[in-house]
Amino acid sequence: MKLYLKPGSCAMAVQIALEEAELIYEIEKVDLAAKKTESGEDYLTVNPCGYVPALVLDDGEVMTEAVAVLLYVANLAPEAEMAPSPGSKAYFELLSQLVFISTELHKNFSPFFKPNSGDTWRSIAQKNLETRLSLMNERLASRDYVVGERFSVADAYLFTVLSWGQVVDISLDAWPHLQRFVARIAERDSVQRAMQAEGLK
Repeated sequence: MKLYLKPGSCAMAVQIALEEAELIYEIEKVDLAAKKTESGEDYLTVNPCGYVPALVLDDGEVMTEAVAVLLYVANLAPEAEMAPSPGSKAYFELLSQLVFISTELHKNFSPFFKPNSGDTWRSIAQKNLETRLSLMNERLASRDYVVGERFSVADAYLFTVLSWGQVVDISLDAWPHLQRFVARIAERDSVQRAMQAEGLK
């Protein structure tokens, strides 16, 4: 398998999951502005949407969209227990949290990475983030992981999204449970290896 990524992007969550699953894969970095891969390939031929992640499977099929790819990786390696059994109530709880992270956290960070975002758009996103981060902070007040009693793909995704706060100067000081979560997840070997591979350490 090959994972196309931009260092520090949501694709890092997928790489963390691949590391947790101990699957064999390679990575190729993408210049999202130029839509070119590190080897000079036109990235739009891989993912016409032009964003990451894109996971090329061993049969050549390309899988995109972070939530879908994370669940796919989790299901490839059930022994890693990064997702409950598909169809179970717990599985849909995981899916609910993945969608929340994607639509309510990830998307509200997006304006801070776009140079053409106006002050109004950023102000709205900031307020949305404060509300959503407070909800996730409350969720993690009495648990170590987003779902269940062990690490899941939701933790990989949440860790990745929360790490963007350092990049766009959004402090987590108001949310101590989120701070503790980031510090704890950062210590996992899978996270350390993914960050090393992406040049973030």
